[in-house]
Amino acid sequence: MTLSKRAQSISPSPTLSLTAKAKAMRAQGIDVIGFGAGEPDFDTPDHIKAEAVRAISEGFTKYTPTTGIPELKAAICKKFKEDNGLDYEPSQIVVSSGAKHSIFNIVQVLCDKGDEVIVPAPYWVSYTEQVKIAEATSVIIDTTEATGFKITPKMLADHITDRTVLLFLNSPSNPTGAVYSEEELKALAGIVVDRGIWVISDEIYEKIIYDGVKHVSIASFGPEIKARTLVVNGVSKTYSMTGWRIGYTAGNKEVINAISNLQDHSTSNPTSIAQRAALAALTGTQEPVRHMVQEFKKRRDYMVQTVNRIPGLSCYMPQGAFYAFVNASKIMGKAFKGKMINNSMDLTDLLLNEARVAVIPGGPFGADNYIRLSYATSMDHVQKGLDRMNEVIKQIR
Repeated sequence: MTLSKRAQSISPSPTLSLTAKAKAMRAQGIDVIGFGAGEPDFDTPDHIKAEAVRAISEGFTKYTPTTGIPELKAAICKKFKEDNGLDYEPSQIVVSSGAKHSIFNIVQVLCDKGDEVIVPAPYWVSYTEQVKIAEATSVIIDTTEATGFKITPKMLADHITDRTVLLFLNSPSNPTGAVYSEEELKALAGIVVDRGIWVISDEIYEKIIYDGVKHVSIASFGPEIKARTLVVNGVSKTYSMTGWRIGYTAGNKEVINAISNLQDHSTSNPTSIAQRAALAALTGTQEPVRHMVQEFKKRRDYMVQTVNRIPGLSCYMPQGAFYAFVNASKIMGKAFKGKMINNSMDLTDLLLNEARVAVIPGGPFGADNYIRLSYATSMDHVQKGLDRMNEVIKQIR
């Protein structure tokens, strides 16, 4: 059988693959600590689950409008106004089957073969794969800890060509936890408007932020940048609703209409029951979110401090999300019991097989000297997993 070139070009998600492998090992009775999952370990809050049950009992189980139920779109508009100072009409909102689906839709309607998409690295693994599916080309801007894992206006301007159509901007970032300041975003917005490109502002980790750092949307700096920005968000991370699959896009009406048409012929509407649950999440108490972020901060502090004490590892302090992006460059080229560690996948395999700790390699994020550790797991697991890592890594020579 011959698959399409498009299908052959797609790489599997390393985060999902590693998580599946760790689960398979646990099913065999192996005690594996998972630092791989990109989802909160907290349960979905009770009032959200209750609304889903209510929706089922009321028979709210049929098709809805493709772009989402009116009540949910109105709640999303209210959220944008109150949280981000952004005014949108319901006609400028599309609700999709998760933020990943939202981003996929945008790339599909904005990119053609031969177009260029600017992707700052380290990047979320699906960005470059989605660009590939659209037959466009990813133009990578490498960032470092020296720049806080963020691009500068000059870096952006230097990479824009006459084929550039789109910039990915993810703040707070997966995998680094970097958060762009208001001043940094304003400077980038000026370049975007001046050069006439689009921006996908992926703000899915908006509420998971620490140390008094403020989240700002790049779309909030006036009508010109707002008109060129597609803001993507969702309920997965903020409300621990990863499996419910509700994300949303806000932006230019023409682009939104194109996304609606695409969704008409792909998924149609997101799940009706999950939409009602998302409505309860946005309009109900936000106390569970505050509690979750407090717990994440405790784990972050412990993980970063502990990693920085492990010989050969170091970690930049993340300001948002729930990942520690660990610099393992000093380990590369060394060996564990004669087995060489040449890249992040070698280190990932070593930690899974020898320490029984599942981490994610940095290579697929565009940073092969790094590994990503999620602290979306209990403090007990954080402590136990880091102890195991330390025992193995100190044997590397």
